[in-house]
Amino acid sequence: MREILQQLARGEISVDDAERALRLDSVEKVLNVARLDVGREKRRGVPEVVLAEGKKTDDLLAICARMVDRTGRAIVTRLDDDQLSRLETTFGTSHEVQRFGHAKSLVIRKGDHSRLKTGGQVGILTAGTVDLPVAEEAEMMAQEMGCITHLESDVGVAGIHRLVEPLTKMLKEDVDVLVVVAGREGALPTVVAGLVDLPLIAVPSSSGYGYGGHGQAALMAMLQACSLGLGVVNIDAGIAAGVVAAQIANRVAKARSGSR
Repeated sequence: MREILQQLARGEISVDDAERALRLDSVEKVLNVARLDVGREKRRGVPEVVLAEGKKTDDLLAICARMVDRTGRAIVTRLDDDQLSRLETTFGTSHEVQRFGHAKSLVIRKGDHSRLKTGGQVGILTAGTVDLPVAEEAEMMAQEMGCITHLESDVGVAGIHRLVEPLTKMLKEDVDVLVVVAGREGALPTVVAGLVDLPLIAVPSSSGYGYGGHGQAALMAMLQACSLGLGVVNIDAGIAAGVVAAQIANRVAKARSGSR
């Protein structure tokens, strides 16, 4: 990228030529199996995420190595046990590796990688402990987009009194947005949205079984929620929820600091 900008500054290429070159420069091809969008974070404020599911471990290692080399870090999600072990062995001694255990996800960073801090704050609630893998995906993305996160689990409607203390704490922390993860009947987001004056992202999780199980009843309940100010993402879509929450929180943080 620097070379392209220097050529433009010297008048060796036109603005149109530089634009075409920068578009090409933002895509990194790896082993004929992946094309990494290494410019996504600069373009959209949203980092590239490597989905490990379905990938051969050797291919995944090569993808992560290239991602770290080009951007300073790799965000890897939905790892199986073998992939997780190989990544930690390969990068653990030479890089900073942050593990999100329930989500089976990793963030691999170069030692000199500068972590973004925007001042945005995201609160994350789960109905049950079983929802933690999805919640941790949202937490990981919000953190990697510069936000402070507050995660509290197991506060579902089966014991609604459990919600009071963690929700009160998040309101005192003045979080900018809430992510609420729930499976089974998916009632928790509707309840929380009726209590707060914050934007809320509801995430149905695939917990639950039998008729309407695997997140289907939760998704339908959230789509039918009578509380306003509530948006819904797909079943188990913690990554998507974390990105939207971070975008909202970061926008609020900019306004709070007077920087538009």
